[in-house]
Amino acid sequence: MTDEPEKPPKVPRRPRSLGPRRRSVLHLDSRGRARMVDVGGKATTQRKAVARGRVRLGAAAFRALAEGKLSKGDALAVARLAGILAAKKTSEIVPLAHPIGLDAVSVDCDLDARNREVVVTATASTAARTGVEMEALTAVAVAGLTLYDMCKAVDREMTIGAIRLVEKRGGKSGTFVRRAER
Repeated sequence: MTDEPEKPPKVPRRPRSLGPRRRSVLHLDSRGRARMVDVGGKATTQRKAVARGRVRLGAAAFRALAEGKLSKGDALAVARLAGILAAKKTSEIVPLAHPIGLDAVSVDCDLDARNREVVVTATASTAARTGVEMEALTAVAVAGLTLYDMCKAVDREMTIGAIRLVEKRGGKSGTFVRRAER
């Protein structure tokens, strides 16, 4: 034993690549710990976000899906519903996301026969103090996972990918439209 006082626990360091600390963006408190951002002082504005992703299938699985011959039923309808439900539950899945009352959520699953893909597009909108990007992205991800689940008996090599924010409107930062999607 030594008579030296105990050293305080080290606070995790912020990666240097993040530049100056902007707590509202980084979800960090003054000690570098994760926290939910306080949006109480922000104005309520109309918000909209569109996200998109792709599920690539093998030939047999794509054919079964397109012809409605999957043993689990109508995978496209189930995926749409799962995506909508996921958007509504985003704050329960993503730890620092705010619970938001959504005004509308739509999920579309379009077949791209040339690439044997399902293109999943989700749109979320609300009037709130924070955006709905996470809700739209979560809807796409869960719809993709649902398609995988519904088709896995035919094809376990499916891939879910290219999940991205396509567009967002409203709020202090204004409008964003992904260049490749214009």
